[in-house]
Amino acid sequence: MPIVNRVAALHGEITAWRRDMHQHPELQYDVHRTAASVVEKLKSFGCDDVVAGIGRTGVVGVIRGRKSGGKVVGLRADMDALPLEEETGLPYKSTVPGKMHACGHDGHTAMLLGAAKYLAETRNFAGTAIVIFQPAEEGGAGAQAMVKDGLITRFGIHEVYGMHNFPGLPVGQFAIRPGPIMASADHISIELEGKGGHAARPHLSIDTILVGAQIINQLQSVVARNVDPLEAAVVSVCMFQAGHTDNVIPQHAKLRGTARALTVEVRDLLRERINAVVEGTAQLYGAKAKITYTNGYPVVVNHERQTAFAASVAQEIAGKDKVDTDVPPVMGAEDFAFMLNERPGAFIFCGNGDSAGLHHPAYDFNDEAIPVGTSYWVRLAESALAE
Repeated sequence: MPIVNRVAALHGEITAWRRDMHQHPELQYDVHRTAASVVEKLKSFGCDDVVAGIGRTGVVGVIRGRKSGGKVVGLRADMDALPLEEETGLPYKSTVPGKMHACGHDGHTAMLLGAAKYLAETRNFAGTAIVIFQPAEEGGAGAQAMVKDGLITRFGIHEVYGMHNFPGLPVGQFAIRPGPIMASADHISIELEGKGGHAARPHLSIDTILVGAQIINQLQSVVARNVDPLEAAVVSVCMFQAGHTDNVIPQHAKLRGTARALTVEVRDLLRERINAVVEGTAQLYGAKAKITYTNGYPVVVNHERQTAFAASVAQEIAGKDKVDTDVPPVMGAEDFAFMLNERPGAFIFCGNGDSAGLHHPAYDFNDEAIPVGTSYWVRLAESALAE
């Protein structure tokens, strides 16, 4: 089954919505303009109910099929942008300094809005479709906030589905896999205290730069020598702050980083070994280390039956040869994991073509993907809620 005809006819309108959002990016929970626009559109589509303020600034639309009762399926898109200066030079580039849609959430929101318009018009299904527009995917755990605010129970959701664009995957193609598809992401914060002094007399000091450098080196041994080579893990130190001039050994240093895994067991192992390595290395050099290890997003784990179903819908839209059903997991993280921890469902990748990578200042969502992603949402809802 190719692109839905009505969706193809809506392509220009959905593109205009997307580009308007692109011009007005908002961060984390501060998505008031975007959420207000979503509310206005959902009401104009004739949704049976539109509820704002779920998870602070999230929006939920309720679309009931021709037959009441039955299954309830949630379809989720994210709304927030990134704190990044755009470098695309596009006519619809960001009008807000230091903010841009560098991850395609403008496209995700626009496609789900297009699907909501179609589903509200046709209602060619039984049961209920719940369209979920989430804030704060980028580091704010908006999915968790919506779940805690009663998203799943209040709307009686039985299954939940998510989608993300994928640069490098051709437009018109999908990729998915059962089981872990995206990694957990935990946060590492290290504060070092040594003994400051003159750079010419290092023997009288405890050099936090040296200690920090050794900690960074030793942390790489956690993945190399503690994690099973057949498992996946990442430990990256991404910030190192120490000192203010060239002739003073600093007394204090700060390091920040991330640890990622695809299983709970490896995630727990990373936490245990990172704590031990940091404390042990600091002690070896006579320094003090305070490590704050914070659990972030869980592993995104696709449920087997729902993944097979989502893949079959994607194949109807794109063709069987255009859907990779065993894509390798990626070590990026997604807070859709919180929703999948509550209800069975699946997360799928939709091709964005040969674009700049996610979180890159030259990235732009590919509007040619709109009919593909929107048709996927439409057929997913109609198939999951078939009469």
